[in-house]
Amino acid sequence: MSPLLRIYLVRGLVAIGWAAGFSAVSDSLTAVTVVLLIAYPLIDVVASLLDAREDPGTPARKLQIFNTTLSALAALALGLGAVSGIGAVLYTFGVWAIVSGVAQFTVAVRRNSPELGRQWPMLIAGSLSVIAGATYLPAALGAEPSLGMLVLYTAAGGVFFVLQAATLAWRLRRRTVRA
Repeated sequence: MSPLLRIYLVRGLVAIGWAAGFSAVSDSLTAVTVVLLIAYPLIDVVASLLDAREDPGTPARKLQIFNTTLSALAALALGLGAVSGIGAVLYTFGVWAIVSGVAQFTVAVRRNSPELGRQWPMLIAGSLSVIAGATYLPAALGAEPSLGMLVLYTAAGGVFFVLQAATLAWRLRRRTVRA
């Protein structure tokens, strides 16, 4: 299994597991909820660092390093935002989703190679991240913001990472059969 395939697969499965766990506590802003909120971007930090390590000397690597920094700042901001309430957390998550979605989309575009293809699941996930983030901003300012919105976002993101892993596995298998 290639390192990038493993990164995508584990990242996707962890996001799906996170969404399942978060759905059980997303009705209020408890200590467990805040820990999970902070953990989610930290998962992205680890995955982005591992991904950047596998992509040396390419334009996509700089974006991965940017995304690592962005996600670390998002974890900090989510922890601080939790003090102000669900609206602040949702707003922070929305801004992070927009910016990281643009970065994810751009990395997928720049990874145009015979081994990796166009990375359509990552293109879709990046686009949907921007759209979801944009919906969180007005929801955060609404009368009753809900953290439940994050469950679908993170689960869908996880599915797209798993799909990308499956796409890479298929490409690797096809390339091996041809050789």
